[in-house]
Amino acid sequence: MKKALGVILTTVALDAMGVGLVLPIIPRLLREVGHTSELGWRFGAFLALYALMQFVCAPVLGALSDRFGRRPVLLVSLGGAAIDYLFLALAPSFWWLFAGRAIAGMTGASGAVASAYIADITPGDQLTRQFGYMSACFGLGFIAGPVIGGLLGDVWVRAPFLAAAALNGLNFLVALLVLPESHKGRGGKVEVSTFNPLGPLRWALAFPALLPLLATFLVLAVVGDIGGTVWVLYGEDKFAWNGLMIGISLAGFGLFHALAQAFVAGPVSERWGERRALAIGIVADTLAYVAIAFVTRGWMAFLLFPVFCLGGIGGPALQSLLSFRAGEAHQGRLQGVLASMTGVSSVIAPLLISQVYFASRGAFPGLVWLGGAALYLLCLPVFFSRALRRAPDKVVEV
Repeated sequence: MKKALGVILTTVALDAMGVGLVLPIIPRLLREVGHTSELGWRFGAFLALYALMQFVCAPVLGALSDRFGRRPVLLVSLGGAAIDYLFLALAPSFWWLFAGRAIAGMTGASGAVASAYIADITPGDQLTRQFGYMSACFGLGFIAGPVIGGLLGDVWVRAPFLAAAALNGLNFLVALLVLPESHKGRGGKVEVSTFNPLGPLRWALAFPALLPLLATFLVLAVVGDIGGTVWVLYGEDKFAWNGLMIGISLAGFGLFHALAQAFVAGPVSERWGERRALAIGIVADTLAYVAIAFVTRGWMAFLLFPVFCLGGIGGPALQSLLSFRAGEAHQGRLQGVLASMTGVSSVIAPLLISQVYFASRGAFPGLVWLGGAALYLLCLPVFFSRALRRAPDKVVEV
C-alpha cells in the first residue's frame, strides 16, 4: 500500500505543479494571441472555463473508474493532459486557446480518480490522514508551479505549457510503469447515461445519509473561495502590500496549509474522530475569518496563518466521513461528485464574492470575511443529525 500511495501522491503533486505552471503567464498569453491589451471578459471566462469543465467531467471520470478501474481512467487523463498542453503551447489564435483550456479542464478532473484510489487502498480509520497527505501534496505542487512558471514565462511566454506537458508525460510514465490497479471494475457495456454529469449527483442526493455532509462540503468550498478571490485585493487595500509581500503571504499560507494537512489532520481525526476534527476545523476557520476582518496591520495577518491552516483540517475529515458512507463500490462516483461541487463553486462563488467585496470595501472591506464566518452556521445540522450517528445506510444504484 505504501508504494501505491507514494506513487499516487507524487502524481497529485506533479499534476498540481502542471496546473500552477501556466497561471502566471495566462494574462500575457491572452494579450499576445488576442492582439489586445484589454482582456475584459476574456480573462475571467478563460479561468472559469477550466472549473466548468471540471464540474461536467469529474463525475463522469469518477463513474467510469468505478466501472473500468482507476488505472486506465487515470492514464487516459494524464496522457490527454500532456497532449493538450502541447496543443496550448502551439495554439495560433484566441479561440484555439479556449478549446485547449476546455480540454485541460476535462483531463484535469483526474483528481477525483486519485481520491477514489486513495479511498480504495486506505483503511477507514486512516482516511483523513491520507486525504490530508493528498491535499498537502497538491498544495506543495501548486506553490512550486507558479514560481517555476513565472521564471519560464520570462524566457518565453509559451514555455510553461511545454513544461506542463513534460510533467504530465512524466506523470503518465510513472503511473504506467509503477502504479497498480486498486479497484477491479465491474466492466460491462457503457451506457449513454454514464456521460451525464448530473447522474452521479442524482445518485448522491438520493442517499439521505450523504445530504447533510454534501451540504457541508459545499459550504466549505464556498467559504474557501473567499480567500482565493479577495486575498490579493484585501492585502493591497487594507495593508498596502506590494507584490513582494503578497507573494510572501501566499507562499507562507501555502506552506502552513501543507504542514497542517500532512501532520495535523490525520492525528486529530484518529484521536478524536472525524466529526470532532471537522468541528475543530470549522471553529478555527471561523475565528480566523472574524479576526482577519478586524486586524489593522499586515503582520497581524501573518500571525493568523496557523489558525487559518488549522481550519483546513476540516476538509480531509469531511471527505473521510463521506467516503465511509458511500461504500467501496462507489468511491469514484462520490469523488467525482465532490470534484464537481468544487468546480461549480469555483465558477459561481468568486463572481458573488467579488461583487460583495467591491460593494463594501469603501465602508468596511472585512465584511466579506464576516459573511464567510456566518456561512458556517449552515453546517450545524451535520453535528445534530441522528442519521450521521447511526451506521451508514446501504448504497443503492440510482
